[in-house]
Amino acid sequence: MTEPGCYSPSFKKPSDVLRMRRKRARSDTFGGKASSPVVLADGVRPFSPGPLLNAPGRAGVKRRNPFASIENTYNSPKKRVLSYSGSGIGATEGKTAAAAGLEGKIKDERLNTGALLREELLQQQQQQHHYEKSVSISGEDSLFEEDLFEPESSDPVLKSPEGRPVSDVDPCEPCLEFPADWSLKTRLLFTSPQSFSWADQPKAQEEAQGLTAHCRAAYANLPAQIQDPRGCAELRCGFQQCLQYWQHPSFSWLPLFPRIGAERKFAGKMTPWAQDTGLEQSLMSDWSVSLTSLYSLLKSRLCPYFYLCSYQFTVLFRAAGLNGSKNISALMTPTTRGLREAMKTEGIEFTLPLLEDKKKSKDSSEVSESSRQADGEDPLRSCDDVKSDHSEDEDVGDDEIDDDGGFSWLKEMGVQDKIKKPDAISIKLRKEHREVRLDHRPESVVLVEGSNTFTLLNFLINCKSLVAGAGSQAGLPPTLLAPTAFRGATLHALKARTVNVKTQVRAGYQDVCSLEVTGPIMPHTLHALTQLLKPAQKGEFSVGLYTHEPTAVLNVPIGQTSELETRDGVVQDLFRCGLQQSTVEQLAVPTTLGKSALRQLHMKGHSYSWKS
Repeated sequence: MTEPGCYSPSFKKPSDVLRMRRKRARSDTFGGKASSPVVLADGVRPFSPGPLLNAPGRAGVKRRNPFASIENTYNSPKKRVLSYSGSGIGATEGKTAAAAGLEGKIKDERLNTGALLREELLQQQQQQHHYEKSVSISGEDSLFEEDLFEPESSDPVLKSPEGRPVSDVDPCEPCLEFPADWSLKTRLLFTSPQSFSWADQPKAQEEAQGLTAHCRAAYANLPAQIQDPRGCAELRCGFQQCLQYWQHPSFSWLPLFPRIGAERKFAGKMTPWAQDTGLEQSLMSDWSVSLTSLYSLLKSRLCPYFYLCSYQFTVLFRAAGLNGSKNISALMTPTTRGLREAMKTEGIEFTLPLLEDKKKSKDSSEVSESSRQADGEDPLRSCDDVKSDHSEDEDVGDDEIDDDGGFSWLKEMGVQDKIKKPDAISIKLRKEHREVRLDHRPESVVLVEGSNTFTLLNFLINCKSLVAGAGSQAGLPPTLLAPTAFRGATLHALKARTVNVKTQVRAGYQDVCSLEVTGPIMPHTLHALTQLLKPAQKGEFSVGLYTHEPTAVLNVPIGQTSELETRDGVVQDLFRCGLQQSTVEQLAVPTTLGKSALRQLHMKGHSYSWKS
């Protein structure tokens, strides 16, 4: 090493020190001083994919790769086998034995992998064979069907494109229909490998025919398969027909849906009725006429349902027979204690269906527990069960209090005079607190049935708190939405837009076509659009549903009408309501979604799967 004359011979630069340390570490590794018991292969450097520096035929100097690791270079089984097999005559007996052991291990792994693949393919073939046999012998006796649908060892689950399970339905049984969703949607996003160009830029004649067909409730019968959707006039007219809906009131500069939590949308807009009392009274008078007209159509089975959307709550009126109910029904959500007390004062009989369901489940659990104790089982429960029951009682708040405040047990003990009881005011506040805890929650949904719906209608017309007295929505009557025409209504159309994008799939890109529909989307619109897309997209599409969250609880079941009664009676009674027969059949069946709503809907092979 050559050093300048101005430096001491024993002095080394920091770079030289680091170089010497690296050189010493390499020499220790190749000299056999390393503590690792890894057997070195000929021509392979640790932590480097290249050969040794002193290997024969090596030209130049190769630097060490700082990003290399044992897993992807030296310690790979395939590379170790190649290195041992390439060593040839110069390999030692220990290296040969190690290479043989590695080869045997890799062969075993390949055999196990092949066996697993064969088992998986065999299971898939068996499932397909079971499905074909079940379709061909659907009329056979039930004993043979039980043998045929015996559960397998690994149960397949339908999954969405994101990899999450989307339905609890057995994939061996295709679902030709999805459950009715009574919540209001603000946006639908359809995606499909097939193009949506047929839904873009309708001709003037097609738009006019769609409007006429909607007003006359005339629906065209589309074929099961459409080869050229863009050239099918019936399909394009039917799409325009599905986008129509009726609304009151209507102002072109003011969006009237949604109303709950939409103060920002109304801020800064021109609202002349807020300063003019006469104009506000005129709006309320027209609104009352429109609401009465809608109820008359509903009672005559000429309108299947309609929504009343105020700034505080939403009311869904349904005709008799829909969702399994034999009478006219109305669901109101969310409610407050003051609103429920006002309804009681007006003589409106109502129920809280979610609280009643929790009561029934609680009573049934108590009965089952008592039966277990009678059978001699262990009556003790875990602390988690006790805590869950306690939390459920606190959430529901439906336990009753005795007239004397729940202190009747003091009389039995004879100490009622020694303990100071709370006064009547405290007891009343405690009861009110339990009722107030339900406010603005899904459990506060109110169900009104039969003739009480007419009393509810008069209550809504005369209720002063129905219209906001202050704020950006002050003086504006609630929004009425219906699938059919009514007095004072305005015909509106949902906004549709098609977009074609490319998404990255593994090593390449795939074309994905999308169709976006925005606006107040009602249940019949979703079903009608899926019926159109089934033949147009060759039975393969997906849709993401964006729900107006305050209306998700409207899917609570209220009836248990059988399927036979639904098809025979309800469809005949509602054949003039303005909806397709298949849509009426879907809406007549009691929904199974509970207080949740559909989030994703998929169709593949003309069968549905969904996620709520």
